[in-house]
Amino acid sequence: MQLNLPAFELRIKNSEKGKMIFDPVRSKYVALTPEEWVRQNFLQYLIQVKKTPKNLIRVEMSLELNGLAKRSDIVVHNRMGNPLLAVECKASTVKITQPVFEQLARYNLQLNVPYLVVTNGLTHFFCKFSEHEKQYLFMEHLPEYDRL
Repeated sequence: MQLNLPAFELRIKNSEKGKMIFDPVRSKYVALTPEEWVRQNFLQYLIQVKKTPKNLIRVEMSLELNGLAKRSDIVVHNRMGNPLLAVECKASTVKITQPVFEQLARYNLQLNVPYLVVTNGLTHFFCKFSEHEKQYLFMEHLPEYDRL
């Protein structure tokens, strides 16, 4: 499915498990689900368009919330290794609603990042925490990595 992102050349193969897509961050093929399609395209957007160093990205980063194991779809770190940006990816058929933002906000209780992104590949929401206003403010676009 075409997303609201530039077209990227992605490595897809068929296997006994079904269609697989290559994840350049995890350096392996993973099951090609609708959410994974969005995640892999957004990863390419971060790497190719926003010039994010691949070695500073974590995919499905584990975290713990109230004793429960959770995974953040994409977490970008600064050059000191601290989390800088968290991305929540949904399948393109999933509407971006308040509960999706709340899910990412809960993850951010652990991550404490200044930038948040919610995307279903068609609609993207970019937010930055304002120290002055003590809240997240929506942005029109995500700056390149070196400007985050």
